[in-house]
Amino acid sequence: MKTELIKLSLRQNAIYLPELKNNSEADFTMSETTAVLVANCAELGYGFSENLLRAINQVNAADKMAILQTLREVTNVDKNWTPLIRNWDIPTGESFLDHLKTAVANTFPGFSGTTLACGHHIPANTFPLERYNGCPFCGTPFTFSDLDYKVDKVKTLDLWTEVDLTKYAVSLLTSPVALSATQADNLKIYLKEFSLPADAEISIKETKMLVIDALVEAKKTAEAGIYFQNPTDVLRYLWFKHTGYLQIIEPKVIAKRVTKNARHFRASLDTSAVTKVKSVKNLKLKFTRTEAKMYARWINKIPMDIATQCAQMHPKRGIWVRVIRALRLGELSKRKGYEQLRELLDTFYHQNYEVWQGRVDHFKLKNDAANNFTLLKQRPGLFARSLFSTMLWFGHKETLGHFQQIMDRVPARLIFTLNMYADLYFTKKGNRTVKPLGGINKQIPTNKMVNLYSGEQLKEMKEAIQELTLSKIEQRFTAEKNEHRSIYIDEGLFGIPVAIGDRSAQIQDLPEALMGTRFPVLGDTVRLFMQWGAGLPAQHLDMDLSCSVAYAKRVEYCSYSKLTIAGCQHSGDIQSIPEKVGTAEYIDVNLLQLEKLGARYVTFTCNAYSNGSLSPNLVVGWMNSESPMKISNSGVAYNPTSVQHQVRIKGGLAKGMAFGILDVAARSVLWLEMEFGGQVVQNISTEMVESFLQKLDAKLKIGDLLTLKAKCQAMNVVTDPAKADEVYDMKWACNNAAVSGLLLGD
Repeated sequence: MKTELIKLSLRQNAIYLPELKNNSEADFTMSETTAVLVANCAELGYGFSENLLRAINQVNAADKMAILQTLREVTNVDKNWTPLIRNWDIPTGESFLDHLKTAVANTFPGFSGTTLACGHHIPANTFPLERYNGCPFCGTPFTFSDLDYKVDKVKTLDLWTEVDLTKYAVSLLTSPVALSATQADNLKIYLKEFSLPADAEISIKETKMLVIDALVEAKKTAEAGIYFQNPTDVLRYLWFKHTGYLQIIEPKVIAKRVTKNARHFRASLDTSAVTKVKSVKNLKLKFTRTEAKMYARWINKIPMDIATQCAQMHPKRGIWVRVIRALRLGELSKRKGYEQLRELLDTFYHQNYEVWQGRVDHFKLKNDAANNFTLLKQRPGLFARSLFSTMLWFGHKETLGHFQQIMDRVPARLIFTLNMYADLYFTKKGNRTVKPLGGINKQIPTNKMVNLYSGEQLKEMKEAIQELTLSKIEQRFTAEKNEHRSIYIDEGLFGIPVAIGDRSAQIQDLPEALMGTRFPVLGDTVRLFMQWGAGLPAQHLDMDLSCSVAYAKRVEYCSYSKLTIAGCQHSGDIQSIPEKVGTAEYIDVNLLQLEKLGARYVTFTCNAYSNGSLSPNLVVGWMNSESPMKISNSGVAYNPTSVQHQVRIKGGLAKGMAFGILDVAARSVLWLEMEFGGQVVQNISTEMVESFLQKLDAKLKIGDLLTLKAKCQAMNVVTDPAKADEVYDMKWACNNAAVSGLLLGD
């Protein structure tokens, strides 16, 4: 049995098993190996539904072992969870003076004390060494303990057959919004094992790249060629294979991010200059002749006018010049059968084409509204993306009048986006949080042109946008044929925004949650955890788990530099990882104490203090204290059955990431992924966090849209899911593709 398929189904609270010949309702006798598997899985906090148990009873011992091993991998129980400090919930009292004395003692020998395995000499009367599992000076762990935990809650897993798997894959393929990293990984796993479903119509370009890649891996390059409708599709796939990113990120942007990540506070450890040279070298394009012919055939068969192709290639002209040379397209275009490629290259190099965006900008600067709108209406999607700035330039009444004429051709996801961001855009004061392609979250000032308008005029613009977009959404729901008369909407859905624009870039091995999901705090303590380095050789690899506590007029930080602050306790700073098993850090956040002190919110963060980005496969998340949480004598404090949410770093360019915000008064944790630059938690500003929260709050909520759907389709909202024709609960919301398909599908 393929463990990757088991992992895919576990992310949906199920286990995939192939169709079995004998799975009748009759009584069955549980085999010994099944009983052993059930007992082992129960220790991990998992149980099986009746259908799943019957199915598992029929598979062989090797398949049962694969199920158990996958569960152990997902729950991280085979990793090292021993922190630097024993009983770390009690402060050690270490100070900067202890570190200073130790530094002096290691520079000038002769001080009394203890020499540790790492070679550092710890002077007497400094660190209480009996409290440490490693060196308190360099953060190298020496001793490790087994994971010992108590099962707090058992999660029941359902049975998934190939029918369920295919249905899920179709929802991913037809999703009207870009897939998250977890969904993309799931789709890649599916396409590796199964053929493409016949009824799947792919609308998102990034999803199309995953399908193309699966076909190419299967040596079906001709079949993959039908998915290339324009030159950008070819470039997107080529760049995806070269960099691993589904979006076309400029080489200079990647090189700049990698170079910044290599900077260090200590000049002796700064490798940014060397890294810059290496990153530029790594981005150089090299292709075999077989690969060059494959791309040449694809480009040669694109069903688009040559001039239009060139105009589309123009914004990425620099990359295209590199690609054309690396693929030897000039040489291949001289061969028989490549006449279209020859004409394309000739037109592109001589620039015998007109660039659409250049004409739009020309008429805009000339204040020629008629010609400007004529061009914008040719490309409804780009008109929607530039709608707000065009309203400020030409006036909202004329702009919206033209936009209404082509509104039916605009994807529903863009209509939703306009509704969500109008309030933030047409505001004179404050900044907006944006994330440029390949960049990190940053704040930018509002459009200067809003200052030309009065507050009343800006309010009128906001209301006009919201009225126009809501009428479009209502039209779509009303036009849908639906014979159902009742609907159940889970209360939790009214707090979850529709996932547009902010997609998760990291992997969720547990059931996936949508960006912006709020988790209720169960108990009075939230325990943050971070594990990294599993599978890697022993080395210096310093990742930091931190949090910032925001009060009305100040911010406090709990991190490696200050292990103890009011309401937060850190388990100690580990700077080097042991051989293969990895290492861990924790932070306990005490809500009762923070409530008394008047704290507003706590931001959970992780950083790469070492050169480079966050370590791939680093796991970060938090546990809840619904059941009492314990810390062993050696400091181990991880319980997989208490984990409320976690993510695994896929890799990439993130130097630091905020992964949760605890609202102290509301006693809820908001899950998010907000990347920021810098080595320490202090590099993330409270203003940026608050701006990001405003952006999430401005989004339409799933529950509100389902209520609008019920109104438009004359359905009664009921409180009992058993009495509803349509049920929308938190389990349904875990499948972002299904949510997007229902609410955003055109």
